[in-house]
Amino acid sequence: MKFLLTGGAGFVGSHLLDQLVDRGDSVIVLDDFSTGRKENISHHSLNKAVEVVEGSILDPDLVDKLVSKSDRVFHLAAAVGVFNIVKHPLESLTTNIKGSENIFEACLKHNKPVLITSSSEVYGKNTSDLLREDSDRVVGAPQKFRWSYSDAKAIDEAMAIALYQQKGLETRIVRLFNTVGPRQIGRYGMVVPRFVEAALKNEPLSIYGTGKQTRCFGHVSDVVNAILKIDGCIEAIGRPINIGVNQEICIIDLAEKVIERIGSKSDIQYQSYEEAYSQGFEDMERRVPDNSLLKQLTGWSPLKNIENIIDDLVAHLS
Repeated sequence: MKFLLTGGAGFVGSHLLDQLVDRGDSVIVLDDFSTGRKENISHHSLNKAVEVVEGSILDPDLVDKLVSKSDRVFHLAAAVGVFNIVKHPLESLTTNIKGSENIFEACLKHNKPVLITSSSEVYGKNTSDLLREDSDRVVGAPQKFRWSYSDAKAIDEAMAIALYQQKGLETRIVRLFNTVGPRQIGRYGMVVPRFVEAALKNEPLSIYGTGKQTRCFGHVSDVVNAILKIDGCIEAIGRPINIGVNQEICIIDLAEKVIERIGSKSDIQYQSYEEAYSQGFEDMERRVPDNSLLKQLTGWSPLKNIENIIDDLVAHLS
């Protein structure tokens, strides 16, 4: 099977590439290397099953050509990271909406199944105990760029669902909750690698806000395993499916766990959202996935916990 993998040099994309190659598939990687990194996929440089194309999903002719050469499409390319979205809202919106539109148009033209990665960001400020796929979206005002990523991903999902319902295109949608592991960097605001990098250097760990906000973190290997299971599941066509681990931890406890597990001499500092991001920045107090649909459809269950995630990041960064 030949796959087109957009964003294949990114954090999740490169791990997906590894698993596709390991099972014997061939892959065309399309990446503009704006956030993806060549070192993430350099170990495939001599592999004839992997073709790397440096280019953009905003190039419709290139996208059309690559989709036509593929059997199936994994669409992971996107502008990512809260820092990046807040600082470059227009470019991010263009990439995340127009880029996906180019992918969809080519897949429809050539009748190629496509799986897109959405995000738990679509739920916005909804702090329900367990967020189901049909839970309401609660987002802030449009002038608060924090929520533009949420809006773009919701539009991508709506297009994918409409293409399936109206045109019969085989589409799948995965909503990724916080995904962590080797190759992820803290540059774009990802909290776990940011904490681990600081702790390894015995530098202060900066907590944004009160630190009482909670998150659930899944290991990238578990997440990629779930993506592949969904891609092979007929019942997953035309519907969003959460991929996340519902083991909740507050950010203060996370920082303390990182320091303790590494044996670091780092201390903890607090920084307001305004200092870290921008005036009027909004965050959510908690975000916990209901992953029962994923388990029901595929039998998936995570194999790694937060301690494994920290240990794997330490091994990768040391």
